[in-house]
Amino acid sequence: MALHITVDQDAATAPFEQIRAQIAERAHSGALPVGYKLPTVRGFAEELGLAANTVAKAYRALEADGVIETRGRHGTFIAAAGDAARRRAAEAAQSYAQRAHRLGLDRTAALAAVEDALRAVYGDEAGPEPDA
Repeated sequence: MALHITVDQDAATAPFEQIRAQIAERAHSGALPVGYKLPTVRGFAEELGLAANTVAKAYRALEADGVIETRGRHGTFIAAAGDAARRRAAEAAQSYAQRAHRLGLDRTAALAAVEDALRAVYGDEAGPEPDA
C-alpha cells in the first residue's frame, strides 16, 4: 500500500496542515490501517519536494492528536486512535472546563461556548445524542 499525499503549494492551507489532514482523514477512515508504517520524515519530505521540517511538523501534530505513534528507530506508525483520541479529548475538555471556571463562566455559558466551537468546526451536522 502506497501513501499518496498531494500538497498544493498555491493553497491557502499550509503544506504541513495539508499533510496532517490527509493522513488523519485516511487513518480515521481506515484507508491507512492501524500499524501502517509511514515513510521517514526525510524520505517523505524528499518525495514531496518539501523541507524535512514541514513533514516533521505534520508528524508532531499527528502524534499529539494520537493518530500516529513513533517507535524510536523502528519508525512511525498509524496508531490505534480510538482510545488515545478519546483520552486526549477528555484531557482537553477537562482543561477547558477548568479554564472556563477560572474565567468566571457559569456552566451554561461554558457549555454554550463549546457548542459554538463545535458548530464552527463540524457545521450544523447532527451527531448522536450524548448518553444521559
